[in-house]
This record gives sequence, structure tokens and C-alpha cells, in this order.
Amino acid sequence: MSKKFWRIIIVTIISISLLAGTLAIGFMAGSAYALRGMPPGQVVTQPANRPDDQSAEGTPAAPDDIETLFAPFWEAWDLMHQYYVDQPLDDIALMRGAIRGMMEAVGDPHTSYMDPQEYTDATTQLAGEYEGIGAWVDTSGDYLTIVTPMKGSPAEKAGLQPGDQIIAIDGEDMTGITPEAARQKVLGPAGTTVVLTVLREGQEEPLEFSVTRARITVPSVESEMLPEDIAYIRLNTFGETTSDELRTQLKDLLEQNPRGIILDLRNNGGGYLITAVDVASQFISQGVVLYEQYGDGTRDEYKARRGGLATDIPLVVLVNEGTASASEIVAGAIQDYDRGVLVGVVTYGKGSVQNWIPLENDGAVRITIARWLTPEGRAIDKQGLTPDFIVEMTADDYENDRDPQLDKAIEILLQTQP
Repeated sequence: MSKKFWRIIIVTIISISLLAGTLAIGFMAGSAYALRGMPPGQVVTQPANRPDDQSAEGTPAAPDDIETLFAPFWEAWDLMHQYYVDQPLDDIALMRGAIRGMMEAVGDPHTSYMDPQEYTDATTQLAGEYEGIGAWVDTSGDYLTIVTPMKGSPAEKAGLQPGDQIIAIDGEDMTGITPEAARQKVLGPAGTTVVLTVLREGQEEPLEFSVTRARITVPSVESEMLPEDIAYIRLNTFGETTSDELRTQLKDLLEQNPRGIILDLRNNGGGYLITAVDVASQFISQGVVLYEQYGDGTRDEYKARRGGLATDIPLVVLVNEGTASASEIVAGAIQDYDRGVLVGVVTYGKGSVQNWIPLENDGAVRITIARWLTPEGRAIDKQGLTPDFIVEMTADDYENDRDPQLDKAIEILLQTQP
């Protein structure tokens, strides 16, 4: 079955994964998720059906070889059931653990197993609603780490800050607990309370926060007119409604004759690949937006679509460590075509593509199947995009509600001839 066929029958998602070891929705040096499920930072493709063949570049082992290959596995399975001290064993847990181990064995943080609950969380992320505390988090380190609280969220109101490491949840020490497992513990029904103990840089003792969970609604696009006739657009994700929301809000902004646009992609871990192409097409009139390159060296290309509303107006794009995957596709295309300038710090560096494939009766697997390249053929995986203007945000900036990156973007547009 050809790659082209699978591209037709699947829904493609780009996420950091915001978000896998990230993003799984990849930020910072790993990935960042929202405390709602999705991996911001991965390019994920979710097939409508499970593959029914063993095609692609590899040759499957013959049945006799597989039987021999798996003999030690079944021997270990039997030994566990015969000798393990606490019986009966949970066979479902053992089966899931075996799949996780297989995924982890390839050494790719973005290739992994999702149990049914994790899969549900991940696939509902782009719907824009979930129940939790409202924060983007990084799951790549030793502890679950806050990337940034969402505006107006319980996390923000409670006082959580970027960089806070969650070392205990409801008094339970998270040392040795995977950050993903910790993330699941933070999620919960609206109206319930979770107590988070965090380590914060500059503080000698851990801090404790009591956060009341809520139903979090995250609009994928937010916009406003700033002083000096500058239009500001923030993309929170690349979801199902983002393309329509962006087009509607762009129309409203352009009717006010702005002198330029600031596109804020900070802490956006990604979403649907096709949405990334749609978003880029609003600012780029023609040409390739990205290439998808497979292990055999072949490529598929995605071109800008006609009818973009803002293909000529001066443009500045804000990026940071949490700008991943679909966001990097848009920012990379804008940079390659000199369509606008990037301001901020080096982006996350999520340049691989995953298929999300549902398993029969149990969860799904997330498998890296390709890498994506910018229009100039740049591979940004584990490297990120370097902004045209490097502007950092300090802890003091966050605490005092200052935004030097936004200030720089405004400065650049004010220097542009109207």
C-alpha cells in the first residue's frame, strides 16, 4: 500500500510532542503537553483504519522466524505467571507494558504506545476543551514542568509560573514517577482540587499551590488591534477550527488598515498538518510550505493555497522554546521566503512526522514515519529555527508582566514604511 494512499485516508496532525517526550503537545528540550491531553509538538497522522499489510521499506519476518523470535517472550510470560509473588497478574497491564517496551526500544521519544485513556486524551485535545488546571507542560525531564499557564486559567490564578517543576501531587512524591503519569494525575473533573508542590528557581524551599480544576476552553485563535495600528494574532494550536477562525479574524483586522501584523506562535506545540499549510497560505502567496521526507529518501510536498488574505502586509512572527512542529512549519516557511522576520529564541526543533494508528480493542501506537523539511530543505529536528532577532524572556519579565519579545516586534513594524 503506497504512502500516497495512506496520506489520503488519514488525518494528519502536527504536534511536539507540546508537548512525545515533550509537547508527548513538545516544548523545551523535550516536549510539552497541555494539561488536557494532546502532545503539542508532534506531527501525527491518524489513519481511519488499521493497516492490513506489512508494506513499506522493511521485510516482515516469516511466521516460523517470528515464532522463534518470540519464544523468549512467551517463556518470560509463563515464568511471571508461575513465579511472581503477587498473583493473579494483570494480563492487560503486561500486554500494554510489552507494547510500550517495544516502542521505547527504537530510541525515538516520539514513537510510543498510548493506552485507551491516553489516546482519548490526545485525540480530544484539538477539540479545544478539557478538564484540568489550564497549563502547557513539559514531560521530557525528571519532573512534570510548567511551560506556561494559559491566560485566565486556574493555573495562572493560583500563581504557577513557567519553569515550575511539580515534585509532589496531593502530597504524593513524584520522584521516580514519569512526567506523563504525573500529568495524568493533575488532570481531573472540574470543581475538584489538586495540591501541587513545586520547585521554583530562586526559591530555597518548595512552594505549594492548591488549584481548583475547571473546564478549560482554549480558542485556537485570539486577536486584537494594538496601539499604532498594529494587528496582533495569537495561535494557541492548529486545530479543527483554526483555519476558519484565522480567516475570519484576519478579515476583521485588515478592515482596520493595520500597518503590520504580529503572528504569535509562542508556546504553540502544533496540531493538524493541513491546518499548518492553511495558516501559512494566509501569509505566503505561492510555493512549497514543507516537504515530507521518508526513510527511502522520497518526498511529498505541500504547496501554499491560493487566496491568502495577508500575503503582502509587513509581518513579524514571535517564537520561543515552545514553538514546535506545526508552528515551526509556518515560521520556517515565512523565514525561508523572507516573508517576515522571526523574533524570540530558538524554537523547539520538532521535525519528525508520526502516524497515530489505533490498535484493535486497545489504544494506539504513535510511530515516526518521516521527517519534514522547510521550503529550502532545512531539517530542523533537534535544532529548531533561529530567529532573525534573538530576544529572551527572563523570570523577572514573567513576574512583572513584561514582554520584550512583543516590544521588539512592535519596534520592527514601527520602523517599517507604512
